[in-house]
Amino acid sequence: MDNIKSSETSEESVALISKYSPYLAEVRKRILFILIVFAVAAAAGFIFYERIIKFIIEILSLRGVNIVFTSPFQFINLAISSGMATGVVAILPLLIYQTLSFLRPALRHKEYKMIIKTLPFSITLFFMGFSFGILIMKWQIQLFLEKSIELGIGNVLDISRLISTVLLVSVFMGIAFQFPIIMILLISLGIVKTGYLRKQRLWVYLFSILFPILLPLDSIFADFLLALPLIILFELTLILNQIFKKRS
Repeated sequence: MDNIKSSETSEESVALISKYSPYLAEVRKRILFILIVFAVAAAAGFIFYERIIKFIIEILSLRGVNIVFTSPFQFINLAISSGMATGVVAILPLLIYQTLSFLRPALRHKEYKMIIKTLPFSITLFFMGFSFGILIMKWQIQLFLEKSIELGIGNVLDISRLISTVLLVSVFMGIAFQFPIIMILLISLGIVKTGYLRKQRLWVYLFSILFPILLPLDSIFADFLLALPLIILFELTLILNQIFKKRS
């Protein structure tokens, strides 16, 4: 009897593997392609890191700030940070496209068309979040410079830590700004309701506050400024969804 049950279980397992193996193979192929693009973009960012670092320094307006290397090997960390940030920025649109292409057979035409319409907003929000992160870091550095001059204290910034922090904060803020797109898709596809999201408002606020705290910043006020647009985007998404729902 046990042998019969074991045989049936094995047959079911084989059937499941046979059923889903084409999908798994497709997922593996798409992930491999994304990793290859990431590797190429990261390599380009690694090779041309000097131009990227100079561009960031110009944006941050670091005149009057003593930027130093504290180790002869820090240029490698800068190159790695530049490469990783370049890779993430390069694969974001590709990741969205590959995900939609994979899910397209399971979506209705209307659903797929609706998701496609959100793509430009998704990319725009990413670069808005990325730019906002850089602006906050620039403000933080300028405040540091002004206070050091007022107090008559010398200022020295570790270039490796500075650039790595700026890139990390900016990339993660770009990703965090995707939250409204996720909300819209979940609501439009009927996975969650607006009322449910309103009930989770306290948790969303808490996450919005905790998220910047986990980033490598040394300023509570800067953390608050980074959390504020996430809360605003959440409330604005709920309001716009309610307006569009009434119109439709």
